[in-house]
Amino acid sequence: MMAAALAGVPAGVQAQGIWAGRRQLFVRFAGEAETATMYTAVALVRELERQIARSKFHSISIGGRDPLANVNFLIAALEGAKPSIPVMLDTDGQRPDAFALIAPHLALAQVTVEFVGPETMVTNAIETVAAAAGATCATAMVLCPRDDTSDGQLLRIIEQAHRASASTQIVIHPPTPTGEQPVLDRRW
Repeated sequence: MMAAALAGVPAGVQAQGIWAGRRQLFVRFAGEAETATMYTAVALVRELERQIARSKFHSISIGGRDPLANVNFLIAALEGAKPSIPVMLDTDGQRPDAFALIAPHLALAQVTVEFVGPETMVTNAIETVAAAAGATCATAMVLCPRDDTSDGQLLRIIEQAHRASASTQIVIHPPTPTGEQPVLDRRW
């Protein structure tokens, strides 16, 4: 019996990426400090079926803390549920080797880069984009720069993502303004 710690399976509106603004059913893996509920794959199948039957959703979004650490759990749940709506994996891209296993169950792989941590995080994110393209999965890269992120950093990542897959869709979310005046940087 496979189980995973989920922060929940809430309904909501996607805030980031190419499906922003779409109503989704979120499968959120819990982080260290979050309250979690243990779900078996069978329990997740039942929850997905129940919620999809009760309401209309654009898609299912799988995200939260390191969803690909639970790739076998996800495969079992998605094979059991056989959802009638598209499934999106929203990941930081740190497990590119696990992507091929779940790719047949996905309509979209969304790799989110938040510009924290070492440069290897970006390298792994680009490898995940390449793995998604190799699995013929639609791919998006969401860049969430910080105030100190340069245009040069953004351009390098965009170029790397397009070398990995020319069909990768790029979304850049401007940094949240800081200070008393909520004025965006002119480049946005």
